[in-house]
Amino acid sequence: MMEEYIVNLVLLGVISWTAAFLFIRKIFSNRSFEFCNRIVSTIHAVLAVTLASLSVQDWSCPVCPLASKSSPRQMQALAVSLAYLIYDLVCCLFDDKGVHLDNTIHHLVSIVGGAAGLAYQKCGSEMVAAAWITEISSPFLHLRELLKELGYRDTGINLIADIIFAVIFTFGRMVAGPYLTYVTLSANNPLLIKAMALGLQLVCVFWFYKIVRMVRYKLVKWTSKKAD
Repeated sequence: MMEEYIVNLVLLGVISWTAAFLFIRKIFSNRSFEFCNRIVSTIHAVLAVTLASLSVQDWSCPVCPLASKSSPRQMQALAVSLAYLIYDLVCCLFDDKGVHLDNTIHHLVSIVGGAAGLAYQKCGSEMVAAAWITEISSPFLHLRELLKELGYRDTGINLIADIIFAVIFTFGRMVAGPYLTYVTLSANNPLLIKAMALGLQLVCVFWFYKIVRMVRYKLVKWTSKKAD
């Protein structure tokens, strides 16, 4: 049955993401815990965007059909991301930098929303679109942090990574995201799905505020550095 297959896929996914982290941790034993986790996160982001793209049923309307039964490909894509989110939530608890409330809320909202979507086997189009939107900027988010640990903090290449991340995040989370939230709330979706969509968008607004401040600070700092 599909339900049993999805549950097994999620469990296998959690084990696989954990194994990937341990393998990468062994290879980069001289790097930090966060560095290794961000490599795993980057792999997931690329895989999530790829699976989400492959599961789109109609590219003329990527979020169509709305409030419809999820296709097997959509269920598989969501299961892979749900497994990663469970792994990453637990992994973040062991990070030396401690637990960040906004990141924890984001994980919990995404996990509950993803689990609900898989349980209802509904609104697959909206959920894979959400996965695509939320993960398309993630490689650049992790790249900017990886560059810092590799010794490229406050360099031109790090600033470029910051700007690219900010631009993609803004387009994805503050342009496409609100539209996706609107159509999800407007369609005949379960109340829990609607609540999680709204919650995820509110977290994105908060992150957008922080990113604007970050970019402004980096540009002022870089301009001052050049002037000196």
